[in-house]
Amino acid sequence: MHCRVFRGLAGALFTLLCVGLLSLRYPSSPLRLNQPNPGPLELQLGDIFIAVKTTRAFHRSRLDLLLDTWVSRTRQQTFIFTDSPDERLQERLGSHLVVTNCSAEHSHPALSCKMAAEFDAFLDSGLRWFCHVDDDNYVNPQALLQLLKTFPQDQDVYVGKPSLNRPIHASELQPKNRTRLVRFWFATGGAGFCINRQLALKMAPWASGSHFVDTSALIRLPDDCTVGYIIECKLGARLQPSPLFHSHLETLQLLGTAQLPEQVTLSYGVFEGKLNVIRLPGPFSHEEDPSSGFAPSTASSTRTHPGVRCRPRQRPEL
Repeated sequence: MHCRVFRGLAGALFTLLCVGLLSLRYPSSPLRLNQPNPGPLELQLGDIFIAVKTTRAFHRSRLDLLLDTWVSRTRQQTFIFTDSPDERLQERLGSHLVVTNCSAEHSHPALSCKMAAEFDAFLDSGLRWFCHVDDDNYVNPQALLQLLKTFPQDQDVYVGKPSLNRPIHASELQPKNRTRLVRFWFATGGAGFCINRQLALKMAPWASGSHFVDTSALIRLPDDCTVGYIIECKLGARLQPSPLFHSHLETLQLLGTAQLPEQVTLSYGVFEGKLNVIRLPGPFSHEEDPSSGFAPSTASSTRTHPGVRCRPRQRPEL
């Protein structure tokens, strides 16, 4: 009788000892089983890498305006890519001014060189979204954030405004001096576009380092066209058009004042000697707001947004 009791107690003690050892080895396993896995963190403005492409000729006339307006609200994630050193800009921007080794020409290789620099800097940043804009764009940071939040985080995303109302056709160079006809949609860089990290990593074999310039040479088209070519022809992804991006090639007067808070990017330009801008009522004279571009006789009742008095860059015919 005593033996059976002793054996029973010994068995119970052995069981407790085993449970204790297991709890020491796997102390948190019951909690992991009972708690759901946390989902991806909600997108924040700080997760977005904003690249602005410019050239020395526009450092004063365009960049000063940007730095005093929307860039002042996105300073931590906005980087300016240019072709020439500028001590004054360097003082204001520090490491956020990126001086590339690219030519100042408005040629396909020069533009692609800068886009490659933007793309590589984004990959190195570790941020979740890459958004490219030009130096004549005004960016609405909150509208940009709200738009990007609408996309599923597990899908490849390329969003912007198509430059044309149809896919572009290009002749892709092939070995032995042959060519192949390709067609694809692309988002115009003049209005801005965004790509999520998941898609950007897949683009790297054609877009990182010197590969971007080489890829651009295959179709002999500018940098924004090359982005669309890589995404649609090489990766099989698709542009997701958005009407919230705007370039100076549009008739900007069609945008109403009530629509402005929802727009992601705006632009400005001059066409046939006339300002292509969004006109807003306001009490500012030309002297108080020189960026309006209006003569003093008309500036008292209207102003433009963002407005400027410089010539827009000419886009090559496609």
